[in-house]
Amino acid sequence: MDLKQYFDTTKRFGVLATASSDGQVDIAVYARPHVVDEETVVFIMADRLSHKNLQSNPHAAYLFRKGAARYVGKRLHLTKVKEETDPEKIEELRRHKTPIACEPEEGKVRYLVTFRVDRVRPLIGD
Repeated sequence: MDLKQYFDTTKRFGVLATASSDGQVDIAVYARPHVVDEETVVFIMADRLSHKNLQSNPHAAYLFRKGAARYVGKRLHLTKVKEETDPEKIEELRRHKTPIACEPEEGKVRYLVTFRVDRVRPLIGD
């Protein structure tokens, strides 16, 4: 199953891990990535710590757990390749309205961050 089909049909829980240039790690809950192709994924990000870390260190990892009973899922090793702030593109890409707690504050910018997929691994083992 390719990445686009996998993330379009699989729903559960994911987290994105980033680190600053001096190695301070952050991990945050993130929705499924928007898959452009087998080598490219996109996340919509608020101007928070995960996004800030990517300004000085383009590497990230995304862990996605598929089932509640078993340890099934994927780990994506990612490198940021670009970002943009076009609100129309961001709104078009959104799957649904996010809860109020996740919305950026009034006047805050959201980012469409594009990553190269460096490696895909199963949740357990490899």
